[in-house]
Amino acid sequence: MKRLHNMNAAASAGLVRIVADLKYYLLLQVFVLFGCLAFSQMSWADDKAIMAELDAIQTLSDKNNQAGLLRLLEFKKNLPAETKPEIRLEILAVLSGLYYDAGKAKLGEETVKELRDLAKQMKNKNALLMLEIFEAYDIFEKAGYAAGFAHLEKLGPVVAQSPSIEVKFRYCAALAGFYSSNLKFDDALKQYLEMLKLSEKLSRRQIQAKMSTWGSISGLYLQMKDPEKALAATTEALGVSSASAAPKSFIEISISRGVALSALKRNDEALKEYETALKIATEEKLPYSVALTLFNIADQYLIKKDYKRAESYAREAVAKSEALEDKWGVAGAKVNLGLALGYQGKVKQGADLVKESIAFFEKGHAKSDVETIMGELSHMYEAAGMYKEALDQVREQQELGSEIFQSDRAKAVAKLQEEFDSEQRKRQIEILAKDNALKDADIKNHRLQQMVALLASLVGILAGSFIYMLYRRSKKLNEQLQEVNMQLEFHAIRDALTGLHNRRSFISLMANRVNRVEVERREGSYRNPDCMVLMDIDHFKNINDTWGHAVGDAVLKEVANRLKTVVRDEDMVMRWGGEEFLIYSPKSNPEQITSLVDRVLRTIGEQTFAHGDLAISVTVTAGFISVPFSDVPEEFCDWERALQIADMALYLGKTHGRNRAYGLSRLLVSHELAIPTLTHDLAAAIKDNMVEMIEVIGPVQEHPTVLTSLSNTLS
Repeated sequence: MKRLHNMNAAASAGLVRIVADLKYYLLLQVFVLFGCLAFSQMSWADDKAIMAELDAIQTLSDKNNQAGLLRLLEFKKNLPAETKPEIRLEILAVLSGLYYDAGKAKLGEETVKELRDLAKQMKNKNALLMLEIFEAYDIFEKAGYAAGFAHLEKLGPVVAQSPSIEVKFRYCAALAGFYSSNLKFDDALKQYLEMLKLSEKLSRRQIQAKMSTWGSISGLYLQMKDPEKALAATTEALGVSSASAAPKSFIEISISRGVALSALKRNDEALKEYETALKIATEEKLPYSVALTLFNIADQYLIKKDYKRAESYAREAVAKSEALEDKWGVAGAKVNLGLALGYQGKVKQGADLVKESIAFFEKGHAKSDVETIMGELSHMYEAAGMYKEALDQVREQQELGSEIFQSDRAKAVAKLQEEFDSEQRKRQIEILAKDNALKDADIKNHRLQQMVALLASLVGILAGSFIYMLYRRSKKLNEQLQEVNMQLEFHAIRDALTGLHNRRSFISLMANRVNRVEVERREGSYRNPDCMVLMDIDHFKNINDTWGHAVGDAVLKEVANRLKTVVRDEDMVMRWGGEEFLIYSPKSNPEQITSLVDRVLRTIGEQTFAHGDLAISVTVTAGFISVPFSDVPEEFCDWERALQIADMALYLGKTHGRNRAYGLSRLLVSHELAIPTLTHDLAAAIKDNMVEMIEVIGPVQEHPTVLTSLSNTLS
């Protein structure tokens, strides 16, 4: 069975949950990701407390859906009677999404109906338009692709006139889903790139929007059979945030990475991604994600020919999908279960399950899925020595494949014929026009011959002058073009405010680093690991709010200047984003990492930042780690995962008082046991004595820097 990946790419070729997953994905996008249908029309001065609580609930639901749902229901129950309709609309939007995310589809549908009724009563244009976008998927489910897409196209002019960035973002997401389901990959990619631009302007939850969009781009590349680019897109997504900050989005990205790695035949790495996603989805109580991850794990074990485990995970996937009343998910999981049984010798039992799913997909007009499943069933029969049955399946598959091909070819040929006829008519008109022009030229030719001799001498004189002027102008333009290209190249890899390297240049460096490390390992010359120090300016929002963004920009530039003074020439200092900075120190002596971090904290925090008459105290909090970490092979903990762990170490420093750095020294247990926990919950890993930590305390007034061990203090 073809691997299902994240919801954002549910319409890819060979997937069996097109309608169900697209509809579920839109619900997540519209109701869970932001929940701000009435945002532009609210009076924040009166309702700050209520909206702050709703924001807190959404943040909680990202990490624990069940806890967020219970808290939101209690919150909704205790709303004051005079609560404004706009706020009730916001709450219904978030609540419907949490219901769907918890697998409670009926309650989700009831809440959507309540939301629609309230929006109509309020005549809230943004909310009604969002629901109209969602309606396209219901139309798709009932009347097919063409009707659903026509509905979306009709909404285009209305969306263009809407002032809401959120509405435009959802509309692009819907268009991209429809384009990708119809294999119009270029059009889909354009919509996703537009979503990345729009995400910068969203009023809330930008991180989730960016990660979700990069996940969608990864899914699109998987449809296009380009797993390398799909994997690169997930790297961009993981650069936005970590599992601790956005677990739901992190799960989707992990599944996409697993599918890409599987397509690249890196099956063990793919399985680890799926297992990480399953662990997080289970802990965060996200049933749809659990079912989808179980499906992929079962399929991965089929690839590895471990049919016992494939059967176990497939049965669990069937049970989870049945509990969610997800018929498409049940049918897909039964295909994997049937194949696992068949390859273990239970051919009839397995074939019956697969054929049951084929009948379901045929009823749902999913011909490409049926054709794929028939091919896998024929392989199962062949492995069992049932060559007649295998041949029958191959013939049915060929017949269906031919039907699909003929249908697609007929449409393509008709389109090409129309284009050809149009081109021929255009060509005839051009030829006729040239013929008329030629006749006119013959008439004028005689007169022109009389003028040629006179003009020839004049042209000779002017040509020399013109060529010289043209040469000078060309030389000047080339110099200007070269200067512009140098500026473009600089800004492509540099941050405009601080002049430091940016995130894009670091990702490019890491791509080259992989090749460098492999060569050094083969030659036996690789000794010292690389070091990464991720920093965040403490209370930077207060600086902006108190003295303005001009002062905030001055602080960012001064932090950049001070950081450049504490690193080696071969080290790289980057502005990672916002008030975050990153130091990459290749081939570092592990014993000097703590010294480097100590210098960073003191260089930033010991002297105040002067701006005009202001003297501003600035400190940073940091997380640091080496790569490779504790001799763990990089296929288990590469630079991306190491950076996620450093991000969680930074976050731990924030929770313990700021103006300090936490770093990982070495593992105390095997990496197979530690890495899944480290990449999700660093505090739990410390508590369970999986890792040895180092704490570096920043400078306090008239007190020296203190270095202490964290082996006991954080447990």
